[in-house]
Amino acid sequence: MKTISSVVEHYIKKKPFLQSALAQGIINLTSLSRLIKPEIEEELGKDIRNGAIVMALKRLSDDLEFRATHRIIKVLKNIGEITVRSSLTDFTFLVSDSILEHQSKLLDKVNRNKDVFYTSSRGVNELNIVVSNSLDSTIESLFKDEKCTQKAENLSSITVKLPAENVSVPGIYYFIFQRLAWEGVILYEVISTTNEFTILVNDDQVDIAFKTIKDLKSL
Repeated sequence: MKTISSVVEHYIKKKPFLQSALAQGIINLTSLSRLIKPEIEEELGKDIRNGAIVMALKRLSDDLEFRATHRIIKVLKNIGEITVRSSLTDFTFLVSDSILEHQSKLLDKVNRNKDVFYTSSRGVNELNIVVSNSLDSTIESLFKDEKCTQKAENLSSITVKLPAENVSVPGIYYFIFQRLAWEGVILYEVISTTNEFTILVNDDQVDIAFKTIKDLKSL
């Protein structure tokens, strides 16, 4: 059975900016209740009092999950350097017994050219390599005997330095990727280490992706 509290909670959770504002206590609950009252009544199929919605909002703003959202915002305000690289290509190969040998040869060439971009991640069945497009022919030559399942060109990367406390606050990545999803940004790849992550997007989306991440510092 639907209750006022459950319907209000569902409504707010679909609107993370409201959720963040509630967590920070910067919203007038009475005004918000009037604004969302029509949708809550439609969902419940009956008339309800503003006061009942206010009480539901008050309970939500005091909830642990909302306090956790406030902790996330505090971490994001301390986001460090944001680095953008363009003209990248993403290769995906099936893992084989020989692929590490070929990757070692690639690393040797990368180490001789400090100006190129290189990052790699390995899963159970696939190896992913992202490089500056100037290395495309080198990759294709070194890995010619490997099974390439996908190659994507005209990509850009955004690397974000996170504060050290990101590992102790749940929901950091969810919060960031949710914002990117709102803006219609398609994440081609996500590669992370302990205190930084890199996303790979199409060149035509790098500006909006960069702005979205940069704006997190001013939430």
